[in-house]
Amino acid sequence: QVQLVESGGGLVQPGGPLRLSCAASGRTFSSNTVGWFRQAPGTAREFVAAISIRGSMTDYQDSVKGRFTISRDNTKNTMSLQMNNLNPEDTAVYYCSAGRSPWVLRTAPSSYDYWGQGTQVTVSS
Repeated sequence: QVQLVESGGGLVQPGGPLRLSCAASGRTFSSNTVGWFRQAPGTAREFVAAISIRGSMTDYQDSVKGRFTISRDNTKNTMSLQMNNLNPEDTAVYYCSAGRSPWVLRTAPSSYDYWGQGTQVTVSS
């Protein structure tokens, strides 16, 4: 079992940065692929970024490449999403997730077994 708790959301102006963190409990965190998803009102939950078990591989949605950076620290059971140059289209509830599905399935929400409660990110002037 893995429990996930996000923090760091809030209101930010366009072009600004924001860092989301996710704290995990449970001994199996380090054996899970972890990812970030987001969901805006009236839309489906969409993949944002993922990082492999040892952090050797990362992947990003095209719209956030070059702006967002995912990282993890297995010694501290934490993961983060550094978001730079935010724009209003990034407004959504962001969720951290963890799962043991193969890396090839990393972009599908159904590949993740554990989810945080979500944290709101609002980009607005």
